[in-house]
Amino acid sequence: MTLFVNDKPHEASASPTLTATLDELQLLHLRGIAVAVNDVVVPRPDWPAHQLQAHDRITIIRATQGG
Repeated sequence: MTLFVNDKPHEASASPTLTATLDELQLLHLRGIAVAVNDVVVPRPDWPAHQLQAHDRITIIRATQGG
């Protein structure tokens, strides 16, 4: 099924969890990231239970240092 990660198409297995998708993208263990699905922020403790659906839009934001 197709998901959109930061507006780019991504092919995933059928109905993956948010955790599985982030792991596949090698982002799961990064600190300082926030994730929204269809413009709704998903808290990190909810990632393992959050089932993704075809055409979900995942937005990943990574905090950076600087001023």
